[in-house]
Amino acid sequence: MPVTISNFINGELMASKSGRTSPVFNPATGEQSATLGLASATDVKAAIEAARRAFPAWAASPSLRRARILNRFLRILEDRIDELAQVITSEHGKVLSDARGEIQRGMEVVEFATGAPQLLKGEITENVGTRVDSHSLRQPLGVVAGITPFNFPAMVPMWMFPVALACGNTFVLKPSERDPSAANIMAQWLKEAGLPDGVFNVVHGDKEAVDAILMDPDVVAVSFVGSTPIARYIYETSTRRGKRCQALGGAKNHMIVMPDADLDQAVDALMGAAYGSAGERCMAISVAVPIGDTTAQRLIDKLAPKVRALKIGPGTDSEAEMGPLVTKQHLDKVRGYIDAGAAEGAKLVVDGREFRRQGYENGYFIGGTLFDNVTTDMKIYREEIFGPVLAISRAKSYDHAADMINNHEFGNGTAIFTRDGDAAREFAHQIQVGMVGINVPIPVPMAFHSFGGWKASLFGDHHMHGPEGVRFYTKLKTITTRWPTGIRTGAEFVMPTMG
Repeated sequence: MPVTISNFINGELMASKSGRTSPVFNPATGEQSATLGLASATDVKAAIEAARRAFPAWAASPSLRRARILNRFLRILEDRIDELAQVITSEHGKVLSDARGEIQRGMEVVEFATGAPQLLKGEITENVGTRVDSHSLRQPLGVVAGITPFNFPAMVPMWMFPVALACGNTFVLKPSERDPSAANIMAQWLKEAGLPDGVFNVVHGDKEAVDAILMDPDVVAVSFVGSTPIARYIYETSTRRGKRCQALGGAKNHMIVMPDADLDQAVDALMGAAYGSAGERCMAISVAVPIGDTTAQRLIDKLAPKVRALKIGPGTDSEAEMGPLVTKQHLDKVRGYIDAGAAEGAKLVVDGREFRRQGYENGYFIGGTLFDNVTTDMKIYREEIFGPVLAISRAKSYDHAADMINNHEFGNGTAIFTRDGDAAREFAHQIQVGMVGINVPIPVPMAFHSFGGWKASLFGDHHMHGPEGVRFYTKLKTITTRWPTGIRTGAEFVMPTMG
């Protein structure tokens, strides 16, 4: 019998009042594993109210106390990483090693956030004018919300809430309805670590819950990760209502392979970056751009056998390198993209559509797919597939390849593989993309830097976590001070100059 997943509001599991539910499936078997109660606007309001009530005391608590709670949460994550990874694999489908890696990258943001006493230090200048001093503070915003995608049910929430909580805000999380359990587990572990009730809340739902968050005047900031159309909607709706918003959208990440590149290194990088997590990553490499036909053919000759030999199976299989896609609907969508690529004239070097795993015939499996001769007008080049489909799009020169990247709608991540320092430096400085790798295929910044793309991959002025995260979740206050000295100079009617 499938278990029922409830909201987590004010420190307690609370069943949804909407009466609406959504099934949660195990992607490896296709079997329903849980029933998710979808939050109503009333449920969302209850979570926001709990966060609003908890905010004054949490904001007033010393930053060191907040950091200690996050430190205890970090220890819990370290001790129980395998437990959380198992849950992620059972609902998302990714292999266990990838699930553990996701949690580890999220934990790094928690670790960064434990530095709150240092991160929130302001600045002071003595004697900006005669007997006048100025200092600045960073103060919390209030109730903030995070709306997160299915592909990283632990890591992406941890890009958001640890920094938000460290800065003194209270938080409402709306995770994906496809793999919701990780959010509830983290909420319970935060409470176990000593987080006061109401400071962190989880509401599960669909567009009704999202819109309730966006429309509520008590929510002052929204963080989002997902597709570009929804990111644009989240950003425009939030800012129109006066909220601060950072909305990360889609991607189409290119990797240039120069003629002088170490091809074995490039092929290994492409295998992991294109087919890891079944391509369901916003930082996946989905377009390889070899320079010249000779480089392209050498690359394909090395790459195609490895794609055909991918070990595909349930995420719990220790030998599996790639698991299933997240849902049957997404499987059908990815197959549709492969159909479109073949119909538009791309050369289908490796076709993953017919892959079947014995004993898991009802799972959402697809094999690794490789296209060659993909042109920039094709659907599989223009759009984000979010599956294990790699397109080879040949370029005549480095400048041709760079123009392809710069002219694309998205600007999330990119990479170049080369031994040429001059080409690498030119690429790093001139390419119009937010995150760049030099012989690094997935250039996801560490937690003490910030994550975010350019163009249609990001809406808003702030990237996530790191220093940008602190700036997003705080507001700056500057205080100018002068104490009476017994010296009277009379009223001044000109603009103060502090001379």
